Amino acid sequence: MNCENGPGDGLQLLKGLEVSAVSFVRDYVELCFDGPVLRALSDPLGVYGGRAWHFPAPGSGDLMRCYIGKTVDGYEEDPERRLTLHFGEHRFVIPLDDGSSLGPEAAHLVGVDESGTTSPLGGMRIWMSS
Repeated sequence: MNCENGPGDGLQLLKGLEVSAVSFVRDYVELCFDGPVLRALSDPLGVYGGRAWHFPAPGSGDLMRCYIGKTVDGYEEDPERRLTLHFGEHRFVIPLDDGSSLGPEAAHLVGVDESGTTSPLGGMRIWMSS
């Protein structure tokens, strides 16, 4: 199940945007895009430079920081299984299954308001664990 503020508020918002920061916040990870923020509340995983990683395994934080400066060129939304961002050959995945999430919510996407500031007023999408 997923909730959204309005139609078209999904990952397409991030297509063409560059990752400006990867933040590790207590029990979740954020990808920041100079405005919008994608928050992984379940442990993300992916492939970078041909190397698979799964957070919080050793070395995964270093590989996740490599996404800084990369531009989203595609995405997949499978509301029952996962969210995937494509960066050329690289992938960043947020699992949506119950076994991966610490609570009922698996991911948040926070948009920007009229001033360009990150804010739920700019739209917020919440993906629930399945």
